[in-house]
Amino acid sequence: MSIFSFLKEAGEKILDALTPGNANADEVLKKHISEVGLGNPNITATVEGDKVTLTGEVASQEEKEKIILAAGNIAGVGSVDDQITVSGPPVAAARFVTVEKGDTLSAISKRVYGDPNKYQKIFEANKPMLKDVNKIYPGQVLRIPE
Repeated sequence: MSIFSFLKEAGEKILDALTPGNANADEVLKKHISEVGLGNPNITATVEGDKVTLTGEVASQEEKEKIILAAGNIAGVGSVDDQITVSGPPVAAARFVTVEKGDTLSAISKRVYGDPNKYQKIFEANKPMLKDVNKIYPGQVLRIPE
């Protein structure tokens, strides 16, 4: 349970979810999470300004992290307050990195693992949100498994 920061100006544009007072924000965010390929998790989302609060329960730490990233990588989201619990066995959390201008998955892999050829590990850890190894953007936050 913690707060994750995101680059508010980067990400997918689903602005209607972040309109102040939007009573449908929960449904819009859950639809977005489903559309990026994460199914229909047992979570709720509330929006207050540029902060999204996620509550509920998921089966694994990986699922939790991917849901946080799906919500945080939306234009206009500055932070995600993680109140999600994991019902499965405890595992170490992956770390997150923010894509910088000029980054590739190979460059990130070299920076975090010391080996540019481990880029596929990062790509796999961010599926289904990433669909192409060449389609990342500055400000996007990615999971980095150990």
